[in-house]
Amino acid sequence: MQRRKVVGVTGMPGSGKTTLAEAAEELGFKVVVMGDFVRAEAKRRGLEPTAENLGSLMFKLREEMGEAALAKLTAEAIEKLDVKLVFIDGIRSPAEIREFKRRFPGFKLIAVRTPDEIRFRRLTGRGRSDDPEAWEAFLQRDSRELKVGVGEAMNLADENLENLGEMEEFKAEASRVLRRLAENCSG
Repeated sequence: MQRRKVVGVTGMPGSGKTTLAEAAEELGFKVVVMGDFVRAEAKRRGLEPTAENLGSLMFKLREEMGEAALAKLTAEAIEKLDVKLVFIDGIRSPAEIREFKRRFPGFKLIAVRTPDEIRFRRLTGRGRSDDPEAWEAFLQRDSRELKVGVGEAMNLADENLENLGEMEEFKAEASRVLRRLAENCSG
């Protein structure tokens, strides 16, 4: 198998992780979304995909499979892919980072940093089932994300991108960083 380059992203909800994933896809990365594994498990267990249910299920999976549960499920899926470039959307904890570094030598993590007010505006306009409708719900979701370890994960990032709301500017910078990381992959 060719040497695989795996890059991941972490950041608070609404920071721009999906936009970064879109930039990665445009550059030829296969995008794998960690949250899809939680949503699939919620569906399997007959749970409505609300923020509360998905958050609770994430903690339950960690109890059942260990702190890096989602990273293990994600890594297993990636190992079955025959691709050179992989982008993981949604890394949330130091344990997940350790799992990816163990499984994929050369793994790199990008943190997306965005002011709270911008993230709140984005989340309330997105229309996903797990998005907050009010500031208090936004703060509760942030608290849950921080409890999982997102803040710690962001502090362990190899690269930091600031997203202040200008989509095209952010996407261009994201593409530059991703191109540089992909070039470091010898195939």
